[in-house]
Amino acid sequence: MDTNRRKALVSAGWVVGDAADFLEMSEEERQLLDARMQMAAAIRQARASSNLSQKELGKLLSTSQPRVAKIERAAADVSLDQLVRAFVAAGGQLVVKSNVDAAKSAKKPKNGGSRVVIEASTSR
Repeated sequence: MDTNRRKALVSAGWVVGDAADFLEMSEEERQLLDARMQMAAAIRQARASSNLSQKELGKLLSTSQPRVAKIERAAADVSLDQLVRAFVAAGGQLVVKSNVDAAKSAKKPKNGGSRVVIEASTSR
């Protein structure tokens, strides 16, 4: 939605939000959904970079092509474990970094908690 239209709707009293707002998702649910969607996109990209078809990736994962299609859509019945396995099988590399091991003098996130960054890249 363009900025002018958004402003016009808000000034007319409408509340503008996204699907997560409509579904009243918590911050944790939003982060999990974002992570799942980004992982699914990374799987598609890694598979394409590796010149694999969904059927070929399915063979590597000991599953079917329709299941790979569900993995690439981050369907609700696909676990994070399956997403990670598919990404690595497609040629991706996962690196997990955490600030838990960082020096005490380092800046902490605004909410005071720890932060984990998962970097996903294709090796090809």
